[in-house]
Amino acid sequence: MSVYLTIFSKLRYLGLVEINKEENLNINNKLALLNTMRGQELGLICGELEAEQQERYRTFCLEDNAEQLKGPEPMLQSVEFVRLAGPEDIEANYSCRQEEFEVLVRAREILTEHNLLMKLVDVEYVLDKKKLFFYFTSEQRVDFRAYVRDLAREFKTRIEMRQIGVRDEARAVKGVASCGRPCCCSYWLHHFTPIGIKMVKEQKMALNPTKISGICGRLMCCLAYEQPNYEALWDKLPPPMTKIKALNSEDCYVVESINLGDETVNVRFPSGRLVAIAISEFENFNAVITSGEEWGEEEPVKKVKAAQPVLAERKKPRGASAADSNNNKADGNIKNKKFSKGKLKKDVNAGEAAGVKHNKFKRHSAKGKGSKNNNSNNNKRKV
Repeated sequence: MSVYLTIFSKLRYLGLVEINKEENLNINNKLALLNTMRGQELGLICGELEAEQQERYRTFCLEDNAEQLKGPEPMLQSVEFVRLAGPEDIEANYSCRQEEFEVLVRAREILTEHNLLMKLVDVEYVLDKKKLFFYFTSEQRVDFRAYVRDLAREFKTRIEMRQIGVRDEARAVKGVASCGRPCCCSYWLHHFTPIGIKMVKEQKMALNPTKISGICGRLMCCLAYEQPNYEALWDKLPPPMTKIKALNSEDCYVVESINLGDETVNVRFPSGRLVAIAISEFENFNAVITSGEEWGEEEPVKKVKAAQPVLAERKKPRGASAADSNNNKADGNIKNKKFSKGKLKKDVNAGEAAGVKHNKFKRHSAKGKGSKNNNSNNNKRKV
């Protein structure tokens, strides 16, 4: 007998099932009929587990978790293998899924009549329809006894109420995350790791709730995937705005920022220059500075200057050398200067000529006006 891992229910419970490997060959990724703590259900057989893997799953699912389901069924349980699912079992399971949609609509209508502070998330039938599970979320305790009686009278079966958290709601309903892929909890994640705002700060992410929260409204589960790498990295590096003082000197080096993508540390030197130092060399840099020695801060600047001629050469025409291009530029500048001077002289002469005529015209007109005014004044005096 071999132990296999199975997944069943909308909330993706895990089950350990013993199957005779010799009688059932090639059963991985196939549907099977299982007897679970909830009843007879259809489950997916994932693969065979070794003893070490079984122990790892048991310890992993028994850890304290605030988001654990509030019900008698644990996330990991032992189940019984009945047989591989046939066409009639798959058809019965499909019929249950289709009927659950109508049940959910009617159950929400009944809920509005009771005015209970709860949100009905989803419903689920077992394969033989002897039990009907209702999953709901609520921020406080709810007295739903009258509501359960109305549901049992309406659907003529045993009703089971299960309060779940907002993360389990996203697991049951499923959806698409901000990355464009299905939510991790809806197809492979089985355990919710506690996530805090400290992870966001250590990973240098923007403290914007819309960018760091999932569809459940909580911090995204994927923040915990690379957290061990960030913790190992931050153990070797100081926090930003840390000052490194040189030995027997007042010079102070300031760690302004850390670029985790490029794996560099931006350090402000006493001269005011910002130098990027590789993370792998930062320990050596710290030892050199604290010992009183100097660090070659010109190296990153030389690399930038050496890259500039390469960009300039790309703009040259084909077949032309650097000296030819420089000579052509110099000749062009001289010609342009001569041309501009000659043009300016012609324009000035033309302007002066035009200005003289214009001024003469103004002067004549002014004299004319002045003569008329003088004659009129003389006539007045004579009278």
